[in-house]
Formats: sequence, C-alpha cells, structure tokens
Amino acid sequence: MILIGYSGHAFVVCGILKNAGQTITGYCDTTEKLHNPFQLTYFGTEHDVKALAAIAENGCFIAIGDNVIRNNIYDQLALKSTRIFNAIHPYAVIDASVNIAAQAVMIAAGVIVNPLANISTGAILNTGCIVEHECVVGNFSHIGPGAVLCGNVKIGERSFVGAGAVVRQGITIGKNAMIGAGAVVVKDVADNAVIIGNPGRAK
Repeated sequence: MILIGYSGHAFVVCGILKNAGQTITGYCDTTEKLHNPFQLTYFGTEHDVKALAAIAENGCFIAIGDNVIRNNIYDQLALKSTRIFNAIHPYAVIDASVNIAAQAVMIAAGVIVNPLANISTGAILNTGCIVEHECVVGNFSHIGPGAVLCGNVKIGERSFVGAGAVVRQGITIGKNAMIGAGAVVVKDVADNAVIIGNPGRAK
C-alpha cells in the first residue's frame, strides 16, 4: 500500500503495517524526504498522476497525526472511491465485540479496547492507550499514548486526548476539543474546548 504522509507518525504506522504482514510500496508527501528510514519510494503528492496511479493499484493508508488534515485528505480520496486500509498492530488487545470502522483506523501496539466500544473512521488509538467498555471514539479523533478512556466515554469528531490523560466514566467530549497531556477530565467538554490539568479545566 501507499502511505499518505511520511514523518514521525508515519514511522509508527510503518511499524504497525510491517508487524501485521502488510507490504508498503511507497509514500506521498508534499516533498521527498531526506530521512527515509524504511527506504520507501516517493510518488509525489497524493494529487500527482504517478501517485494516483500507485494509490489506485495498491490502496493507501493516511499516516498523518493531525486530525483535520487527515479528515480532509480522507474526504478527497473517498470521492475517488480509493481503497483506504486500516493499520492495526497484532499486539493490540481488542475484544471481539468491538466495532471498528472499515477505513483509516490506526490501532498501535499495546492498545486495549474492551467490549462494545465503537472506533470510528479515521480514529487513532496510539501506543498503549486504554479504551474501556462501550466507549465511542469519533471520526478522525486521536487518543494519545497511554491515555485512558473509562467506560461509556464519548469522544467527538476530530478531538484529541493527550498522552497520559484520563477521562472519567460517562464523560462526553465534544467535537474539535483538545485534552492536554496528563489531564484528568471529570466533566463533559464542549466543542472546541481546550482542557488542561487535574482536575481538568478550560484553558
């Protein structure tokens, strides 16, 4: 498959895909990267003719951590009926009852997803995070390394939960919100809010 984006986050994706037995053919980005640790072929941007042909033949994964950019690229590719794969590490622990969207989901090593959780299109569950029972992780949201979502938490579209943050059970986090690293969220969070600290408070 072809990676869209090739920097630090994409390097994690490369590890996931390789451990899952997937073959990565090359990458697309705004410029060719001097640092190319996985020795991938550069196909130009995802809009270039060469790249479009490679993506059509091989499918792709959007290896970009920024929620808005990832969402925008997905929307553009979806218009072309592009095959967009998931990247799920074999050392993630995922209950059989979990619902995982068919496209653009990344689940890293050490992640635990417990029964009846719902992981939506374009979501990122980063290294070692815990998603407890019946949580809903919205489209193109990002749960950072080591973060914990307790039971029945709902994460809105394009929201970000920072590394090591903890979200109390039953909490709803709105769209486009940002939860700072290490924050402890004990109240519902509005759309577009930024929450820091313990207990979490609006910045």
